[in-house]
This record gives sequence, structure tokens and C-alpha cells, in this order.
Amino acid sequence: DQTMASGQYILGEAVQQFEKSFAQLCQTKYAIGVANGTDALVLSLKAFGIGQGDEVITTAHTAVATVSAIDLAGAKPIFVDIEPYFFTIDPNLIEKEITKRTKAIIPVHIYGQPCDMDAIMEIANKNNLKVIEDCAQAHGAEYNGKRVGSIGDIGCFSFYPTKNLGAIGDGGAVVTNDDKLAERIKLLRE
Repeated sequence: DQTMASGQYILGEAVQQFEKSFAQLCQTKYAIGVANGTDALVLSLKAFGIGQGDEVITTAHTAVATVSAIDLAGAKPIFVDIEPYFFTIDPNLIEKEITKRTKAIIPVHIYGQPCDMDAIMEIANKNNLKVIEDCAQAHGAEYNGKRVGSIGDIGCFSFYPTKNLGAIGDGGAVVTNDDKLAERIKLLRE
């Protein structure tokens, strides 16, 4: 009601309060509100300088936005199959897809089920890759006591009305613990 009455619908006080609360929920230092989940992913890729000629490993078992974001950033999606129990990316299949052009992994936490982040982070650290968690279907989910979005370099959320935490209309957020990344995302969202 207050937001509607104020007439300030974009990046106002209500958004700042939400960012603060959402960062606490996600156990991160920062949450940056963006237009939607696709923008969260695209801006995260751009914040890392990922684009033309680069490859990003993900899974095809996701919403089209995950793959669209990679394409919109100018990079090429490289698909890895899912494991059979939770339908998340199979870490055992990731390393054989890594090339010199691979810059990041986007694990997709789907149906509220977190990916095997310990295995994914080990592979990423070993190969100097960024990890951009797609958390659009897993708001509040935990993996080994940590909230999804707080484990990789960046976490991306969607608040599309059909998501676990939906908005009136559309919305998204990027979460991170990295000061410089948070500043880059804030600049890019403008």
C-alpha cells in the first residue's frame, strides 16, 4: 500500500528495504534488485566480463531464461545432463565439458532442490571458473546449512509470479558476498 501511494515504483525505499531483508534471508552481504531473473543472470555474466567467444556450462533441464541469458551475454551454452534423483546438474559430467573457453558454471537449483555445490565448487576452484547459481526455483533452500545463492560467486533469483517467492508482476535479484561484484551489478542495472 505504501509503495503504491508513494508513486515510487523503481529503486525506491521499498526496494532498498527488500534488498536488505532478502540478503539476510540468503545469508549474503548484498542483494541487488533487478528487473527479472533473466536480467539477474545476464548482468552477472556481464559483471564477470563473460561474452563473445566464452562458454558457460549449465543444464538444459531449466527454464529457457537460463540459456537465453547466456546467449544474450554473447556466450555459448554448454549442456551437461542431470543426475537422476533430484534433476540437478550432474557434477560427474562437468569436467569433461571444460575447455579453454569455459568461463563459468551455472548450476540450476530446481524444484527447491539444491545442486551438489561441494562438488561443483571443487571443480570450479580447480579450473578457475566462476559459479553463478540459478536460484529462480529455490528461494530459501539450503545445502549443508548454507542458503542457495550464498555458495557460488553470485546467486540469481526470479520473482516471476509463478516462482516460489513471486512478485506482483516481475522482478529479480542478484546476491553476493563480494563488494566489487555488488557495485558492478548496481552499475549495470542502471
